Amino acid sequence: MKYIVVLGDGMSDEPVAALGGKTPLEYANTPAMDALASKGEMGMVQNVPAGMAPGSDVANLSVMGYDPVTNYSGRSPLEALSVGVEMAPDDIVFRCNLVTVTEEEPYGEKTILDHSSGEISTEDADILMDTIREHFNNEEFRFYTGTSYRHIMIWKKGNLVPLEPPHDHLTKVIGPWLPKEEKLRQMMEKSFDLLNDHPLNLRRAAEGKNKANSLWFWGAGTRPSLESFAAKTGLKGAMVSAVDLLKGIAVGAGMKVCQVEGATGSIDTNWEGKAQAAIDALLKDGCDFVYVHLEAPDEMAHQGLVEEKVRSIEYLDSRIVAPLKKAMEEAGEDHRMLILPDHPNLLRLRTHTGDAVPYVLYDSTRERRAIAHYSEAEARATGNFEPQGHKLMDRFLH
Repeated sequence: MKYIVVLGDGMSDEPVAALGGKTPLEYANTPAMDALASKGEMGMVQNVPAGMAPGSDVANLSVMGYDPVTNYSGRSPLEALSVGVEMAPDDIVFRCNLVTVTEEEPYGEKTILDHSSGEISTEDADILMDTIREHFNNEEFRFYTGTSYRHIMIWKKGNLVPLEPPHDHLTKVIGPWLPKEEKLRQMMEKSFDLLNDHPLNLRRAAEGKNKANSLWFWGAGTRPSLESFAAKTGLKGAMVSAVDLLKGIAVGAGMKVCQVEGATGSIDTNWEGKAQAAIDALLKDGCDFVYVHLEAPDEMAHQGLVEEKVRSIEYLDSRIVAPLKKAMEEAGEDHRMLILPDHPNLLRLRTHTGDAVPYVLYDSTRERRAIAHYSEAEARATGNFEPQGHKLMDRFLH
């Protein structure tokens, strides 16, 4: 038996007026997922435990079968694993976004316009991070380049402090959301002075792109410790993702990390490359389990792009689910597929909520006959509900 998880990050939503009162998942043309829903099981699953922030870190740990209540030590340490950062037990690790803020006002009165600096390329970001390292790296603080706008900062023997995700406060004045810790706030303020008139940002502005003109710290945590996925499940697992968070979870769990050229974490990602990497992991590399993570629906929702969110779901269906299903059938492999989001990302809010999400659980050896459309409403109507997301993996595997 081969096991495939297809995770559409932030894919779930609420009814949208521009889509005739349908959710993006309802509106999208998704014949491959609908076919699996018709032959399998649909339901709702609660991936974000009560009292925990609805981040992709917490929710994806749940989907992978790790209870976040006992396994979560912060988002940034998981991303740091992917980047290969060495972490001491008393290090505090931070996600360090390159964001776009307005230019004219004093720093605390600026407005945050874009949490991703126009989804800046990793190559451009690394140039800016070199400037950050030149000015800020010392015995106490160290900065590391990640992917696109997502980077890492280590505070040696630092303090765990409450911090706000930038994507939760888009179009708002940043003052109330800045760190109370003076050292962090001062670095953020100084970063604007260093980055706003950087030649690379002046070129970006001339090309009509958003400047990556400030750091934003969030997601602090300590070195994680995850049980090996192989020891936990008895399966050899692989991860296909463009983002450091999911790669880091895989590294922490001892899974194979598949590197896909052109994987961006957005709608322009190498969809076919991701599907092929998953197929190769299962059919050529001896893996029993593959987790295919698609960030695009989440990014489109953060940017408030309705049509693009719908299109990203349709791409996931036609360019990921359909070829994976076809490859397993042509290889004569019995297989199970679990398709779901980690959390909702509401276009109205442009950020996550902790609500339950719809899942499809399909087993090629136990097909049933029905007609279904994979959507939030139809999943709720089944009455199937898993209140503890990490337990769905056990059902999927066993």
